[in-house]
Amino acid sequence: MDPRVEKFMAVITAKNQGEREFHQAVQEVAESLIPFIEENPKYKYAKILERIAEPERIIIFRVPWIDDKGEIQINKGYRIEMNSAIGPYKGGLRFHPTVNLGILKFLAFEQVFKNSLTTLPMGGGKGGSDFDPKGKTDNEVMKFCQSFMSELCRHIGPETDIPAGDIGVGGREIGFMFGQYKRLRNEFTGVLTGKGREWGGSLIRPEATGYGCVYFAQAMLGTRNESLEGKTIAVSGSGNVAQYATEKATELGAKVVTMSDSSGFIYDPMGIDKDKLDWIMELKNIKRGRISEYADNFGVEYYEGKRPWLIKCDVALPCATENEINEEDAELLVNNGCFAVSEGANMPSTAEAVEIYLKKRILYGPGKAANAGGVAVSGLEMTQNSMRISWHREEVDDKLRQIMKDIHETCIRFGRENDGFINYVNGANIGGFVKVADAMLAQGAV
Repeated sequence: MDPRVEKFMAVITAKNQGEREFHQAVQEVAESLIPFIEENPKYKYAKILERIAEPERIIIFRVPWIDDKGEIQINKGYRIEMNSAIGPYKGGLRFHPTVNLGILKFLAFEQVFKNSLTTLPMGGGKGGSDFDPKGKTDNEVMKFCQSFMSELCRHIGPETDIPAGDIGVGGREIGFMFGQYKRLRNEFTGVLTGKGREWGGSLIRPEATGYGCVYFAQAMLGTRNESLEGKTIAVSGSGNVAQYATEKATELGAKVVTMSDSSGFIYDPMGIDKDKLDWIMELKNIKRGRISEYADNFGVEYYEGKRPWLIKCDVALPCATENEINEEDAELLVNNGCFAVSEGANMPSTAEAVEIYLKKRILYGPGKAANAGGVAVSGLEMTQNSMRISWHREEVDDKLRQIMKDIHETCIRFGRENDGFINYVNGANIGGFVKVADAMLAQGAV
């Protein structure tokens, strides 16, 4: 490790003990930025990176709620308001048993750079709870969401902090939280994104992260005069991002052969076409079933307890969760002919996996760039709410395509190396940093 990065990280780890994912996210950014900051001392003297790595505000609260048996349950709620230099805090809410302060700080830190890359005026934030919606009735989810929002509403607003959905928070949860906010505050405002189409939501929002991930992959392939047409793709996950990444990749002529959940993955060598994807969407979105049922229904292989990176593919789209591709997985991917990775999830590749991508000179789109489509369309939803209008599907999709194209061009501008190789990690980190850093310089020591 660069001694300058090592010195910086010693301070970060001492101040944020035990927060492994946050350390990983900050180190990945520091390795790109510290050499850049040394060449641009105005950022060094103002300690911009040190300030970006420190949340502006952390809110932690108790969430009591009553289950269907009449018993009181208690969860913990969080909101990390990381940086508001270029706009109000913006970032999702995650409901999952693994949620803790370190994971949310990592996500909020990444969100600052991701939101900056979209060119939209959004700061970075993240929040959630260790509540698990799985296995809960609609009534129990509603009770929890209402209790959660009863506290969160004190800290958010359309000009302050605008949460969205994330893992465990879909249209149902957003609806319950929005209803409670409206009830308590007596106002109908765009305080949440990911809303239903009938009450302030935007077309393309559910599809945006998956679509954007594929648009970014297509743009990366274009730098080598390639396209997704005819390519074999391995996708992880089977939730919202994975579903719509599969849909868009298939529309563009690729063949998606894997999808997964926490129990294992399926391998369909014939490809997951539209009809099969519709079946998966019903399974996961309505029946809340397991991906193994796909293997039983369509007569394909199911790999219990494994991840799809052992399957031969041209392009990998990790769309499940953080650190799902380790060093061994990355070696398997590259040795099996994978030459492009576009991340639909947040930080799905470990630092060791990223090192292999860069060493092997494959196309690698980090999450803060490749999966920025979701928050980009959230920003467009905010605009529509402010203007009290709704755009047509084609208009939103066109704007999403352009935003992903602009993000890709920013990565090229800041990430092209002397031999012509595009280091998308450096490009995304530096490109996302400059806009935030310049705003922080202009606003003083706040």
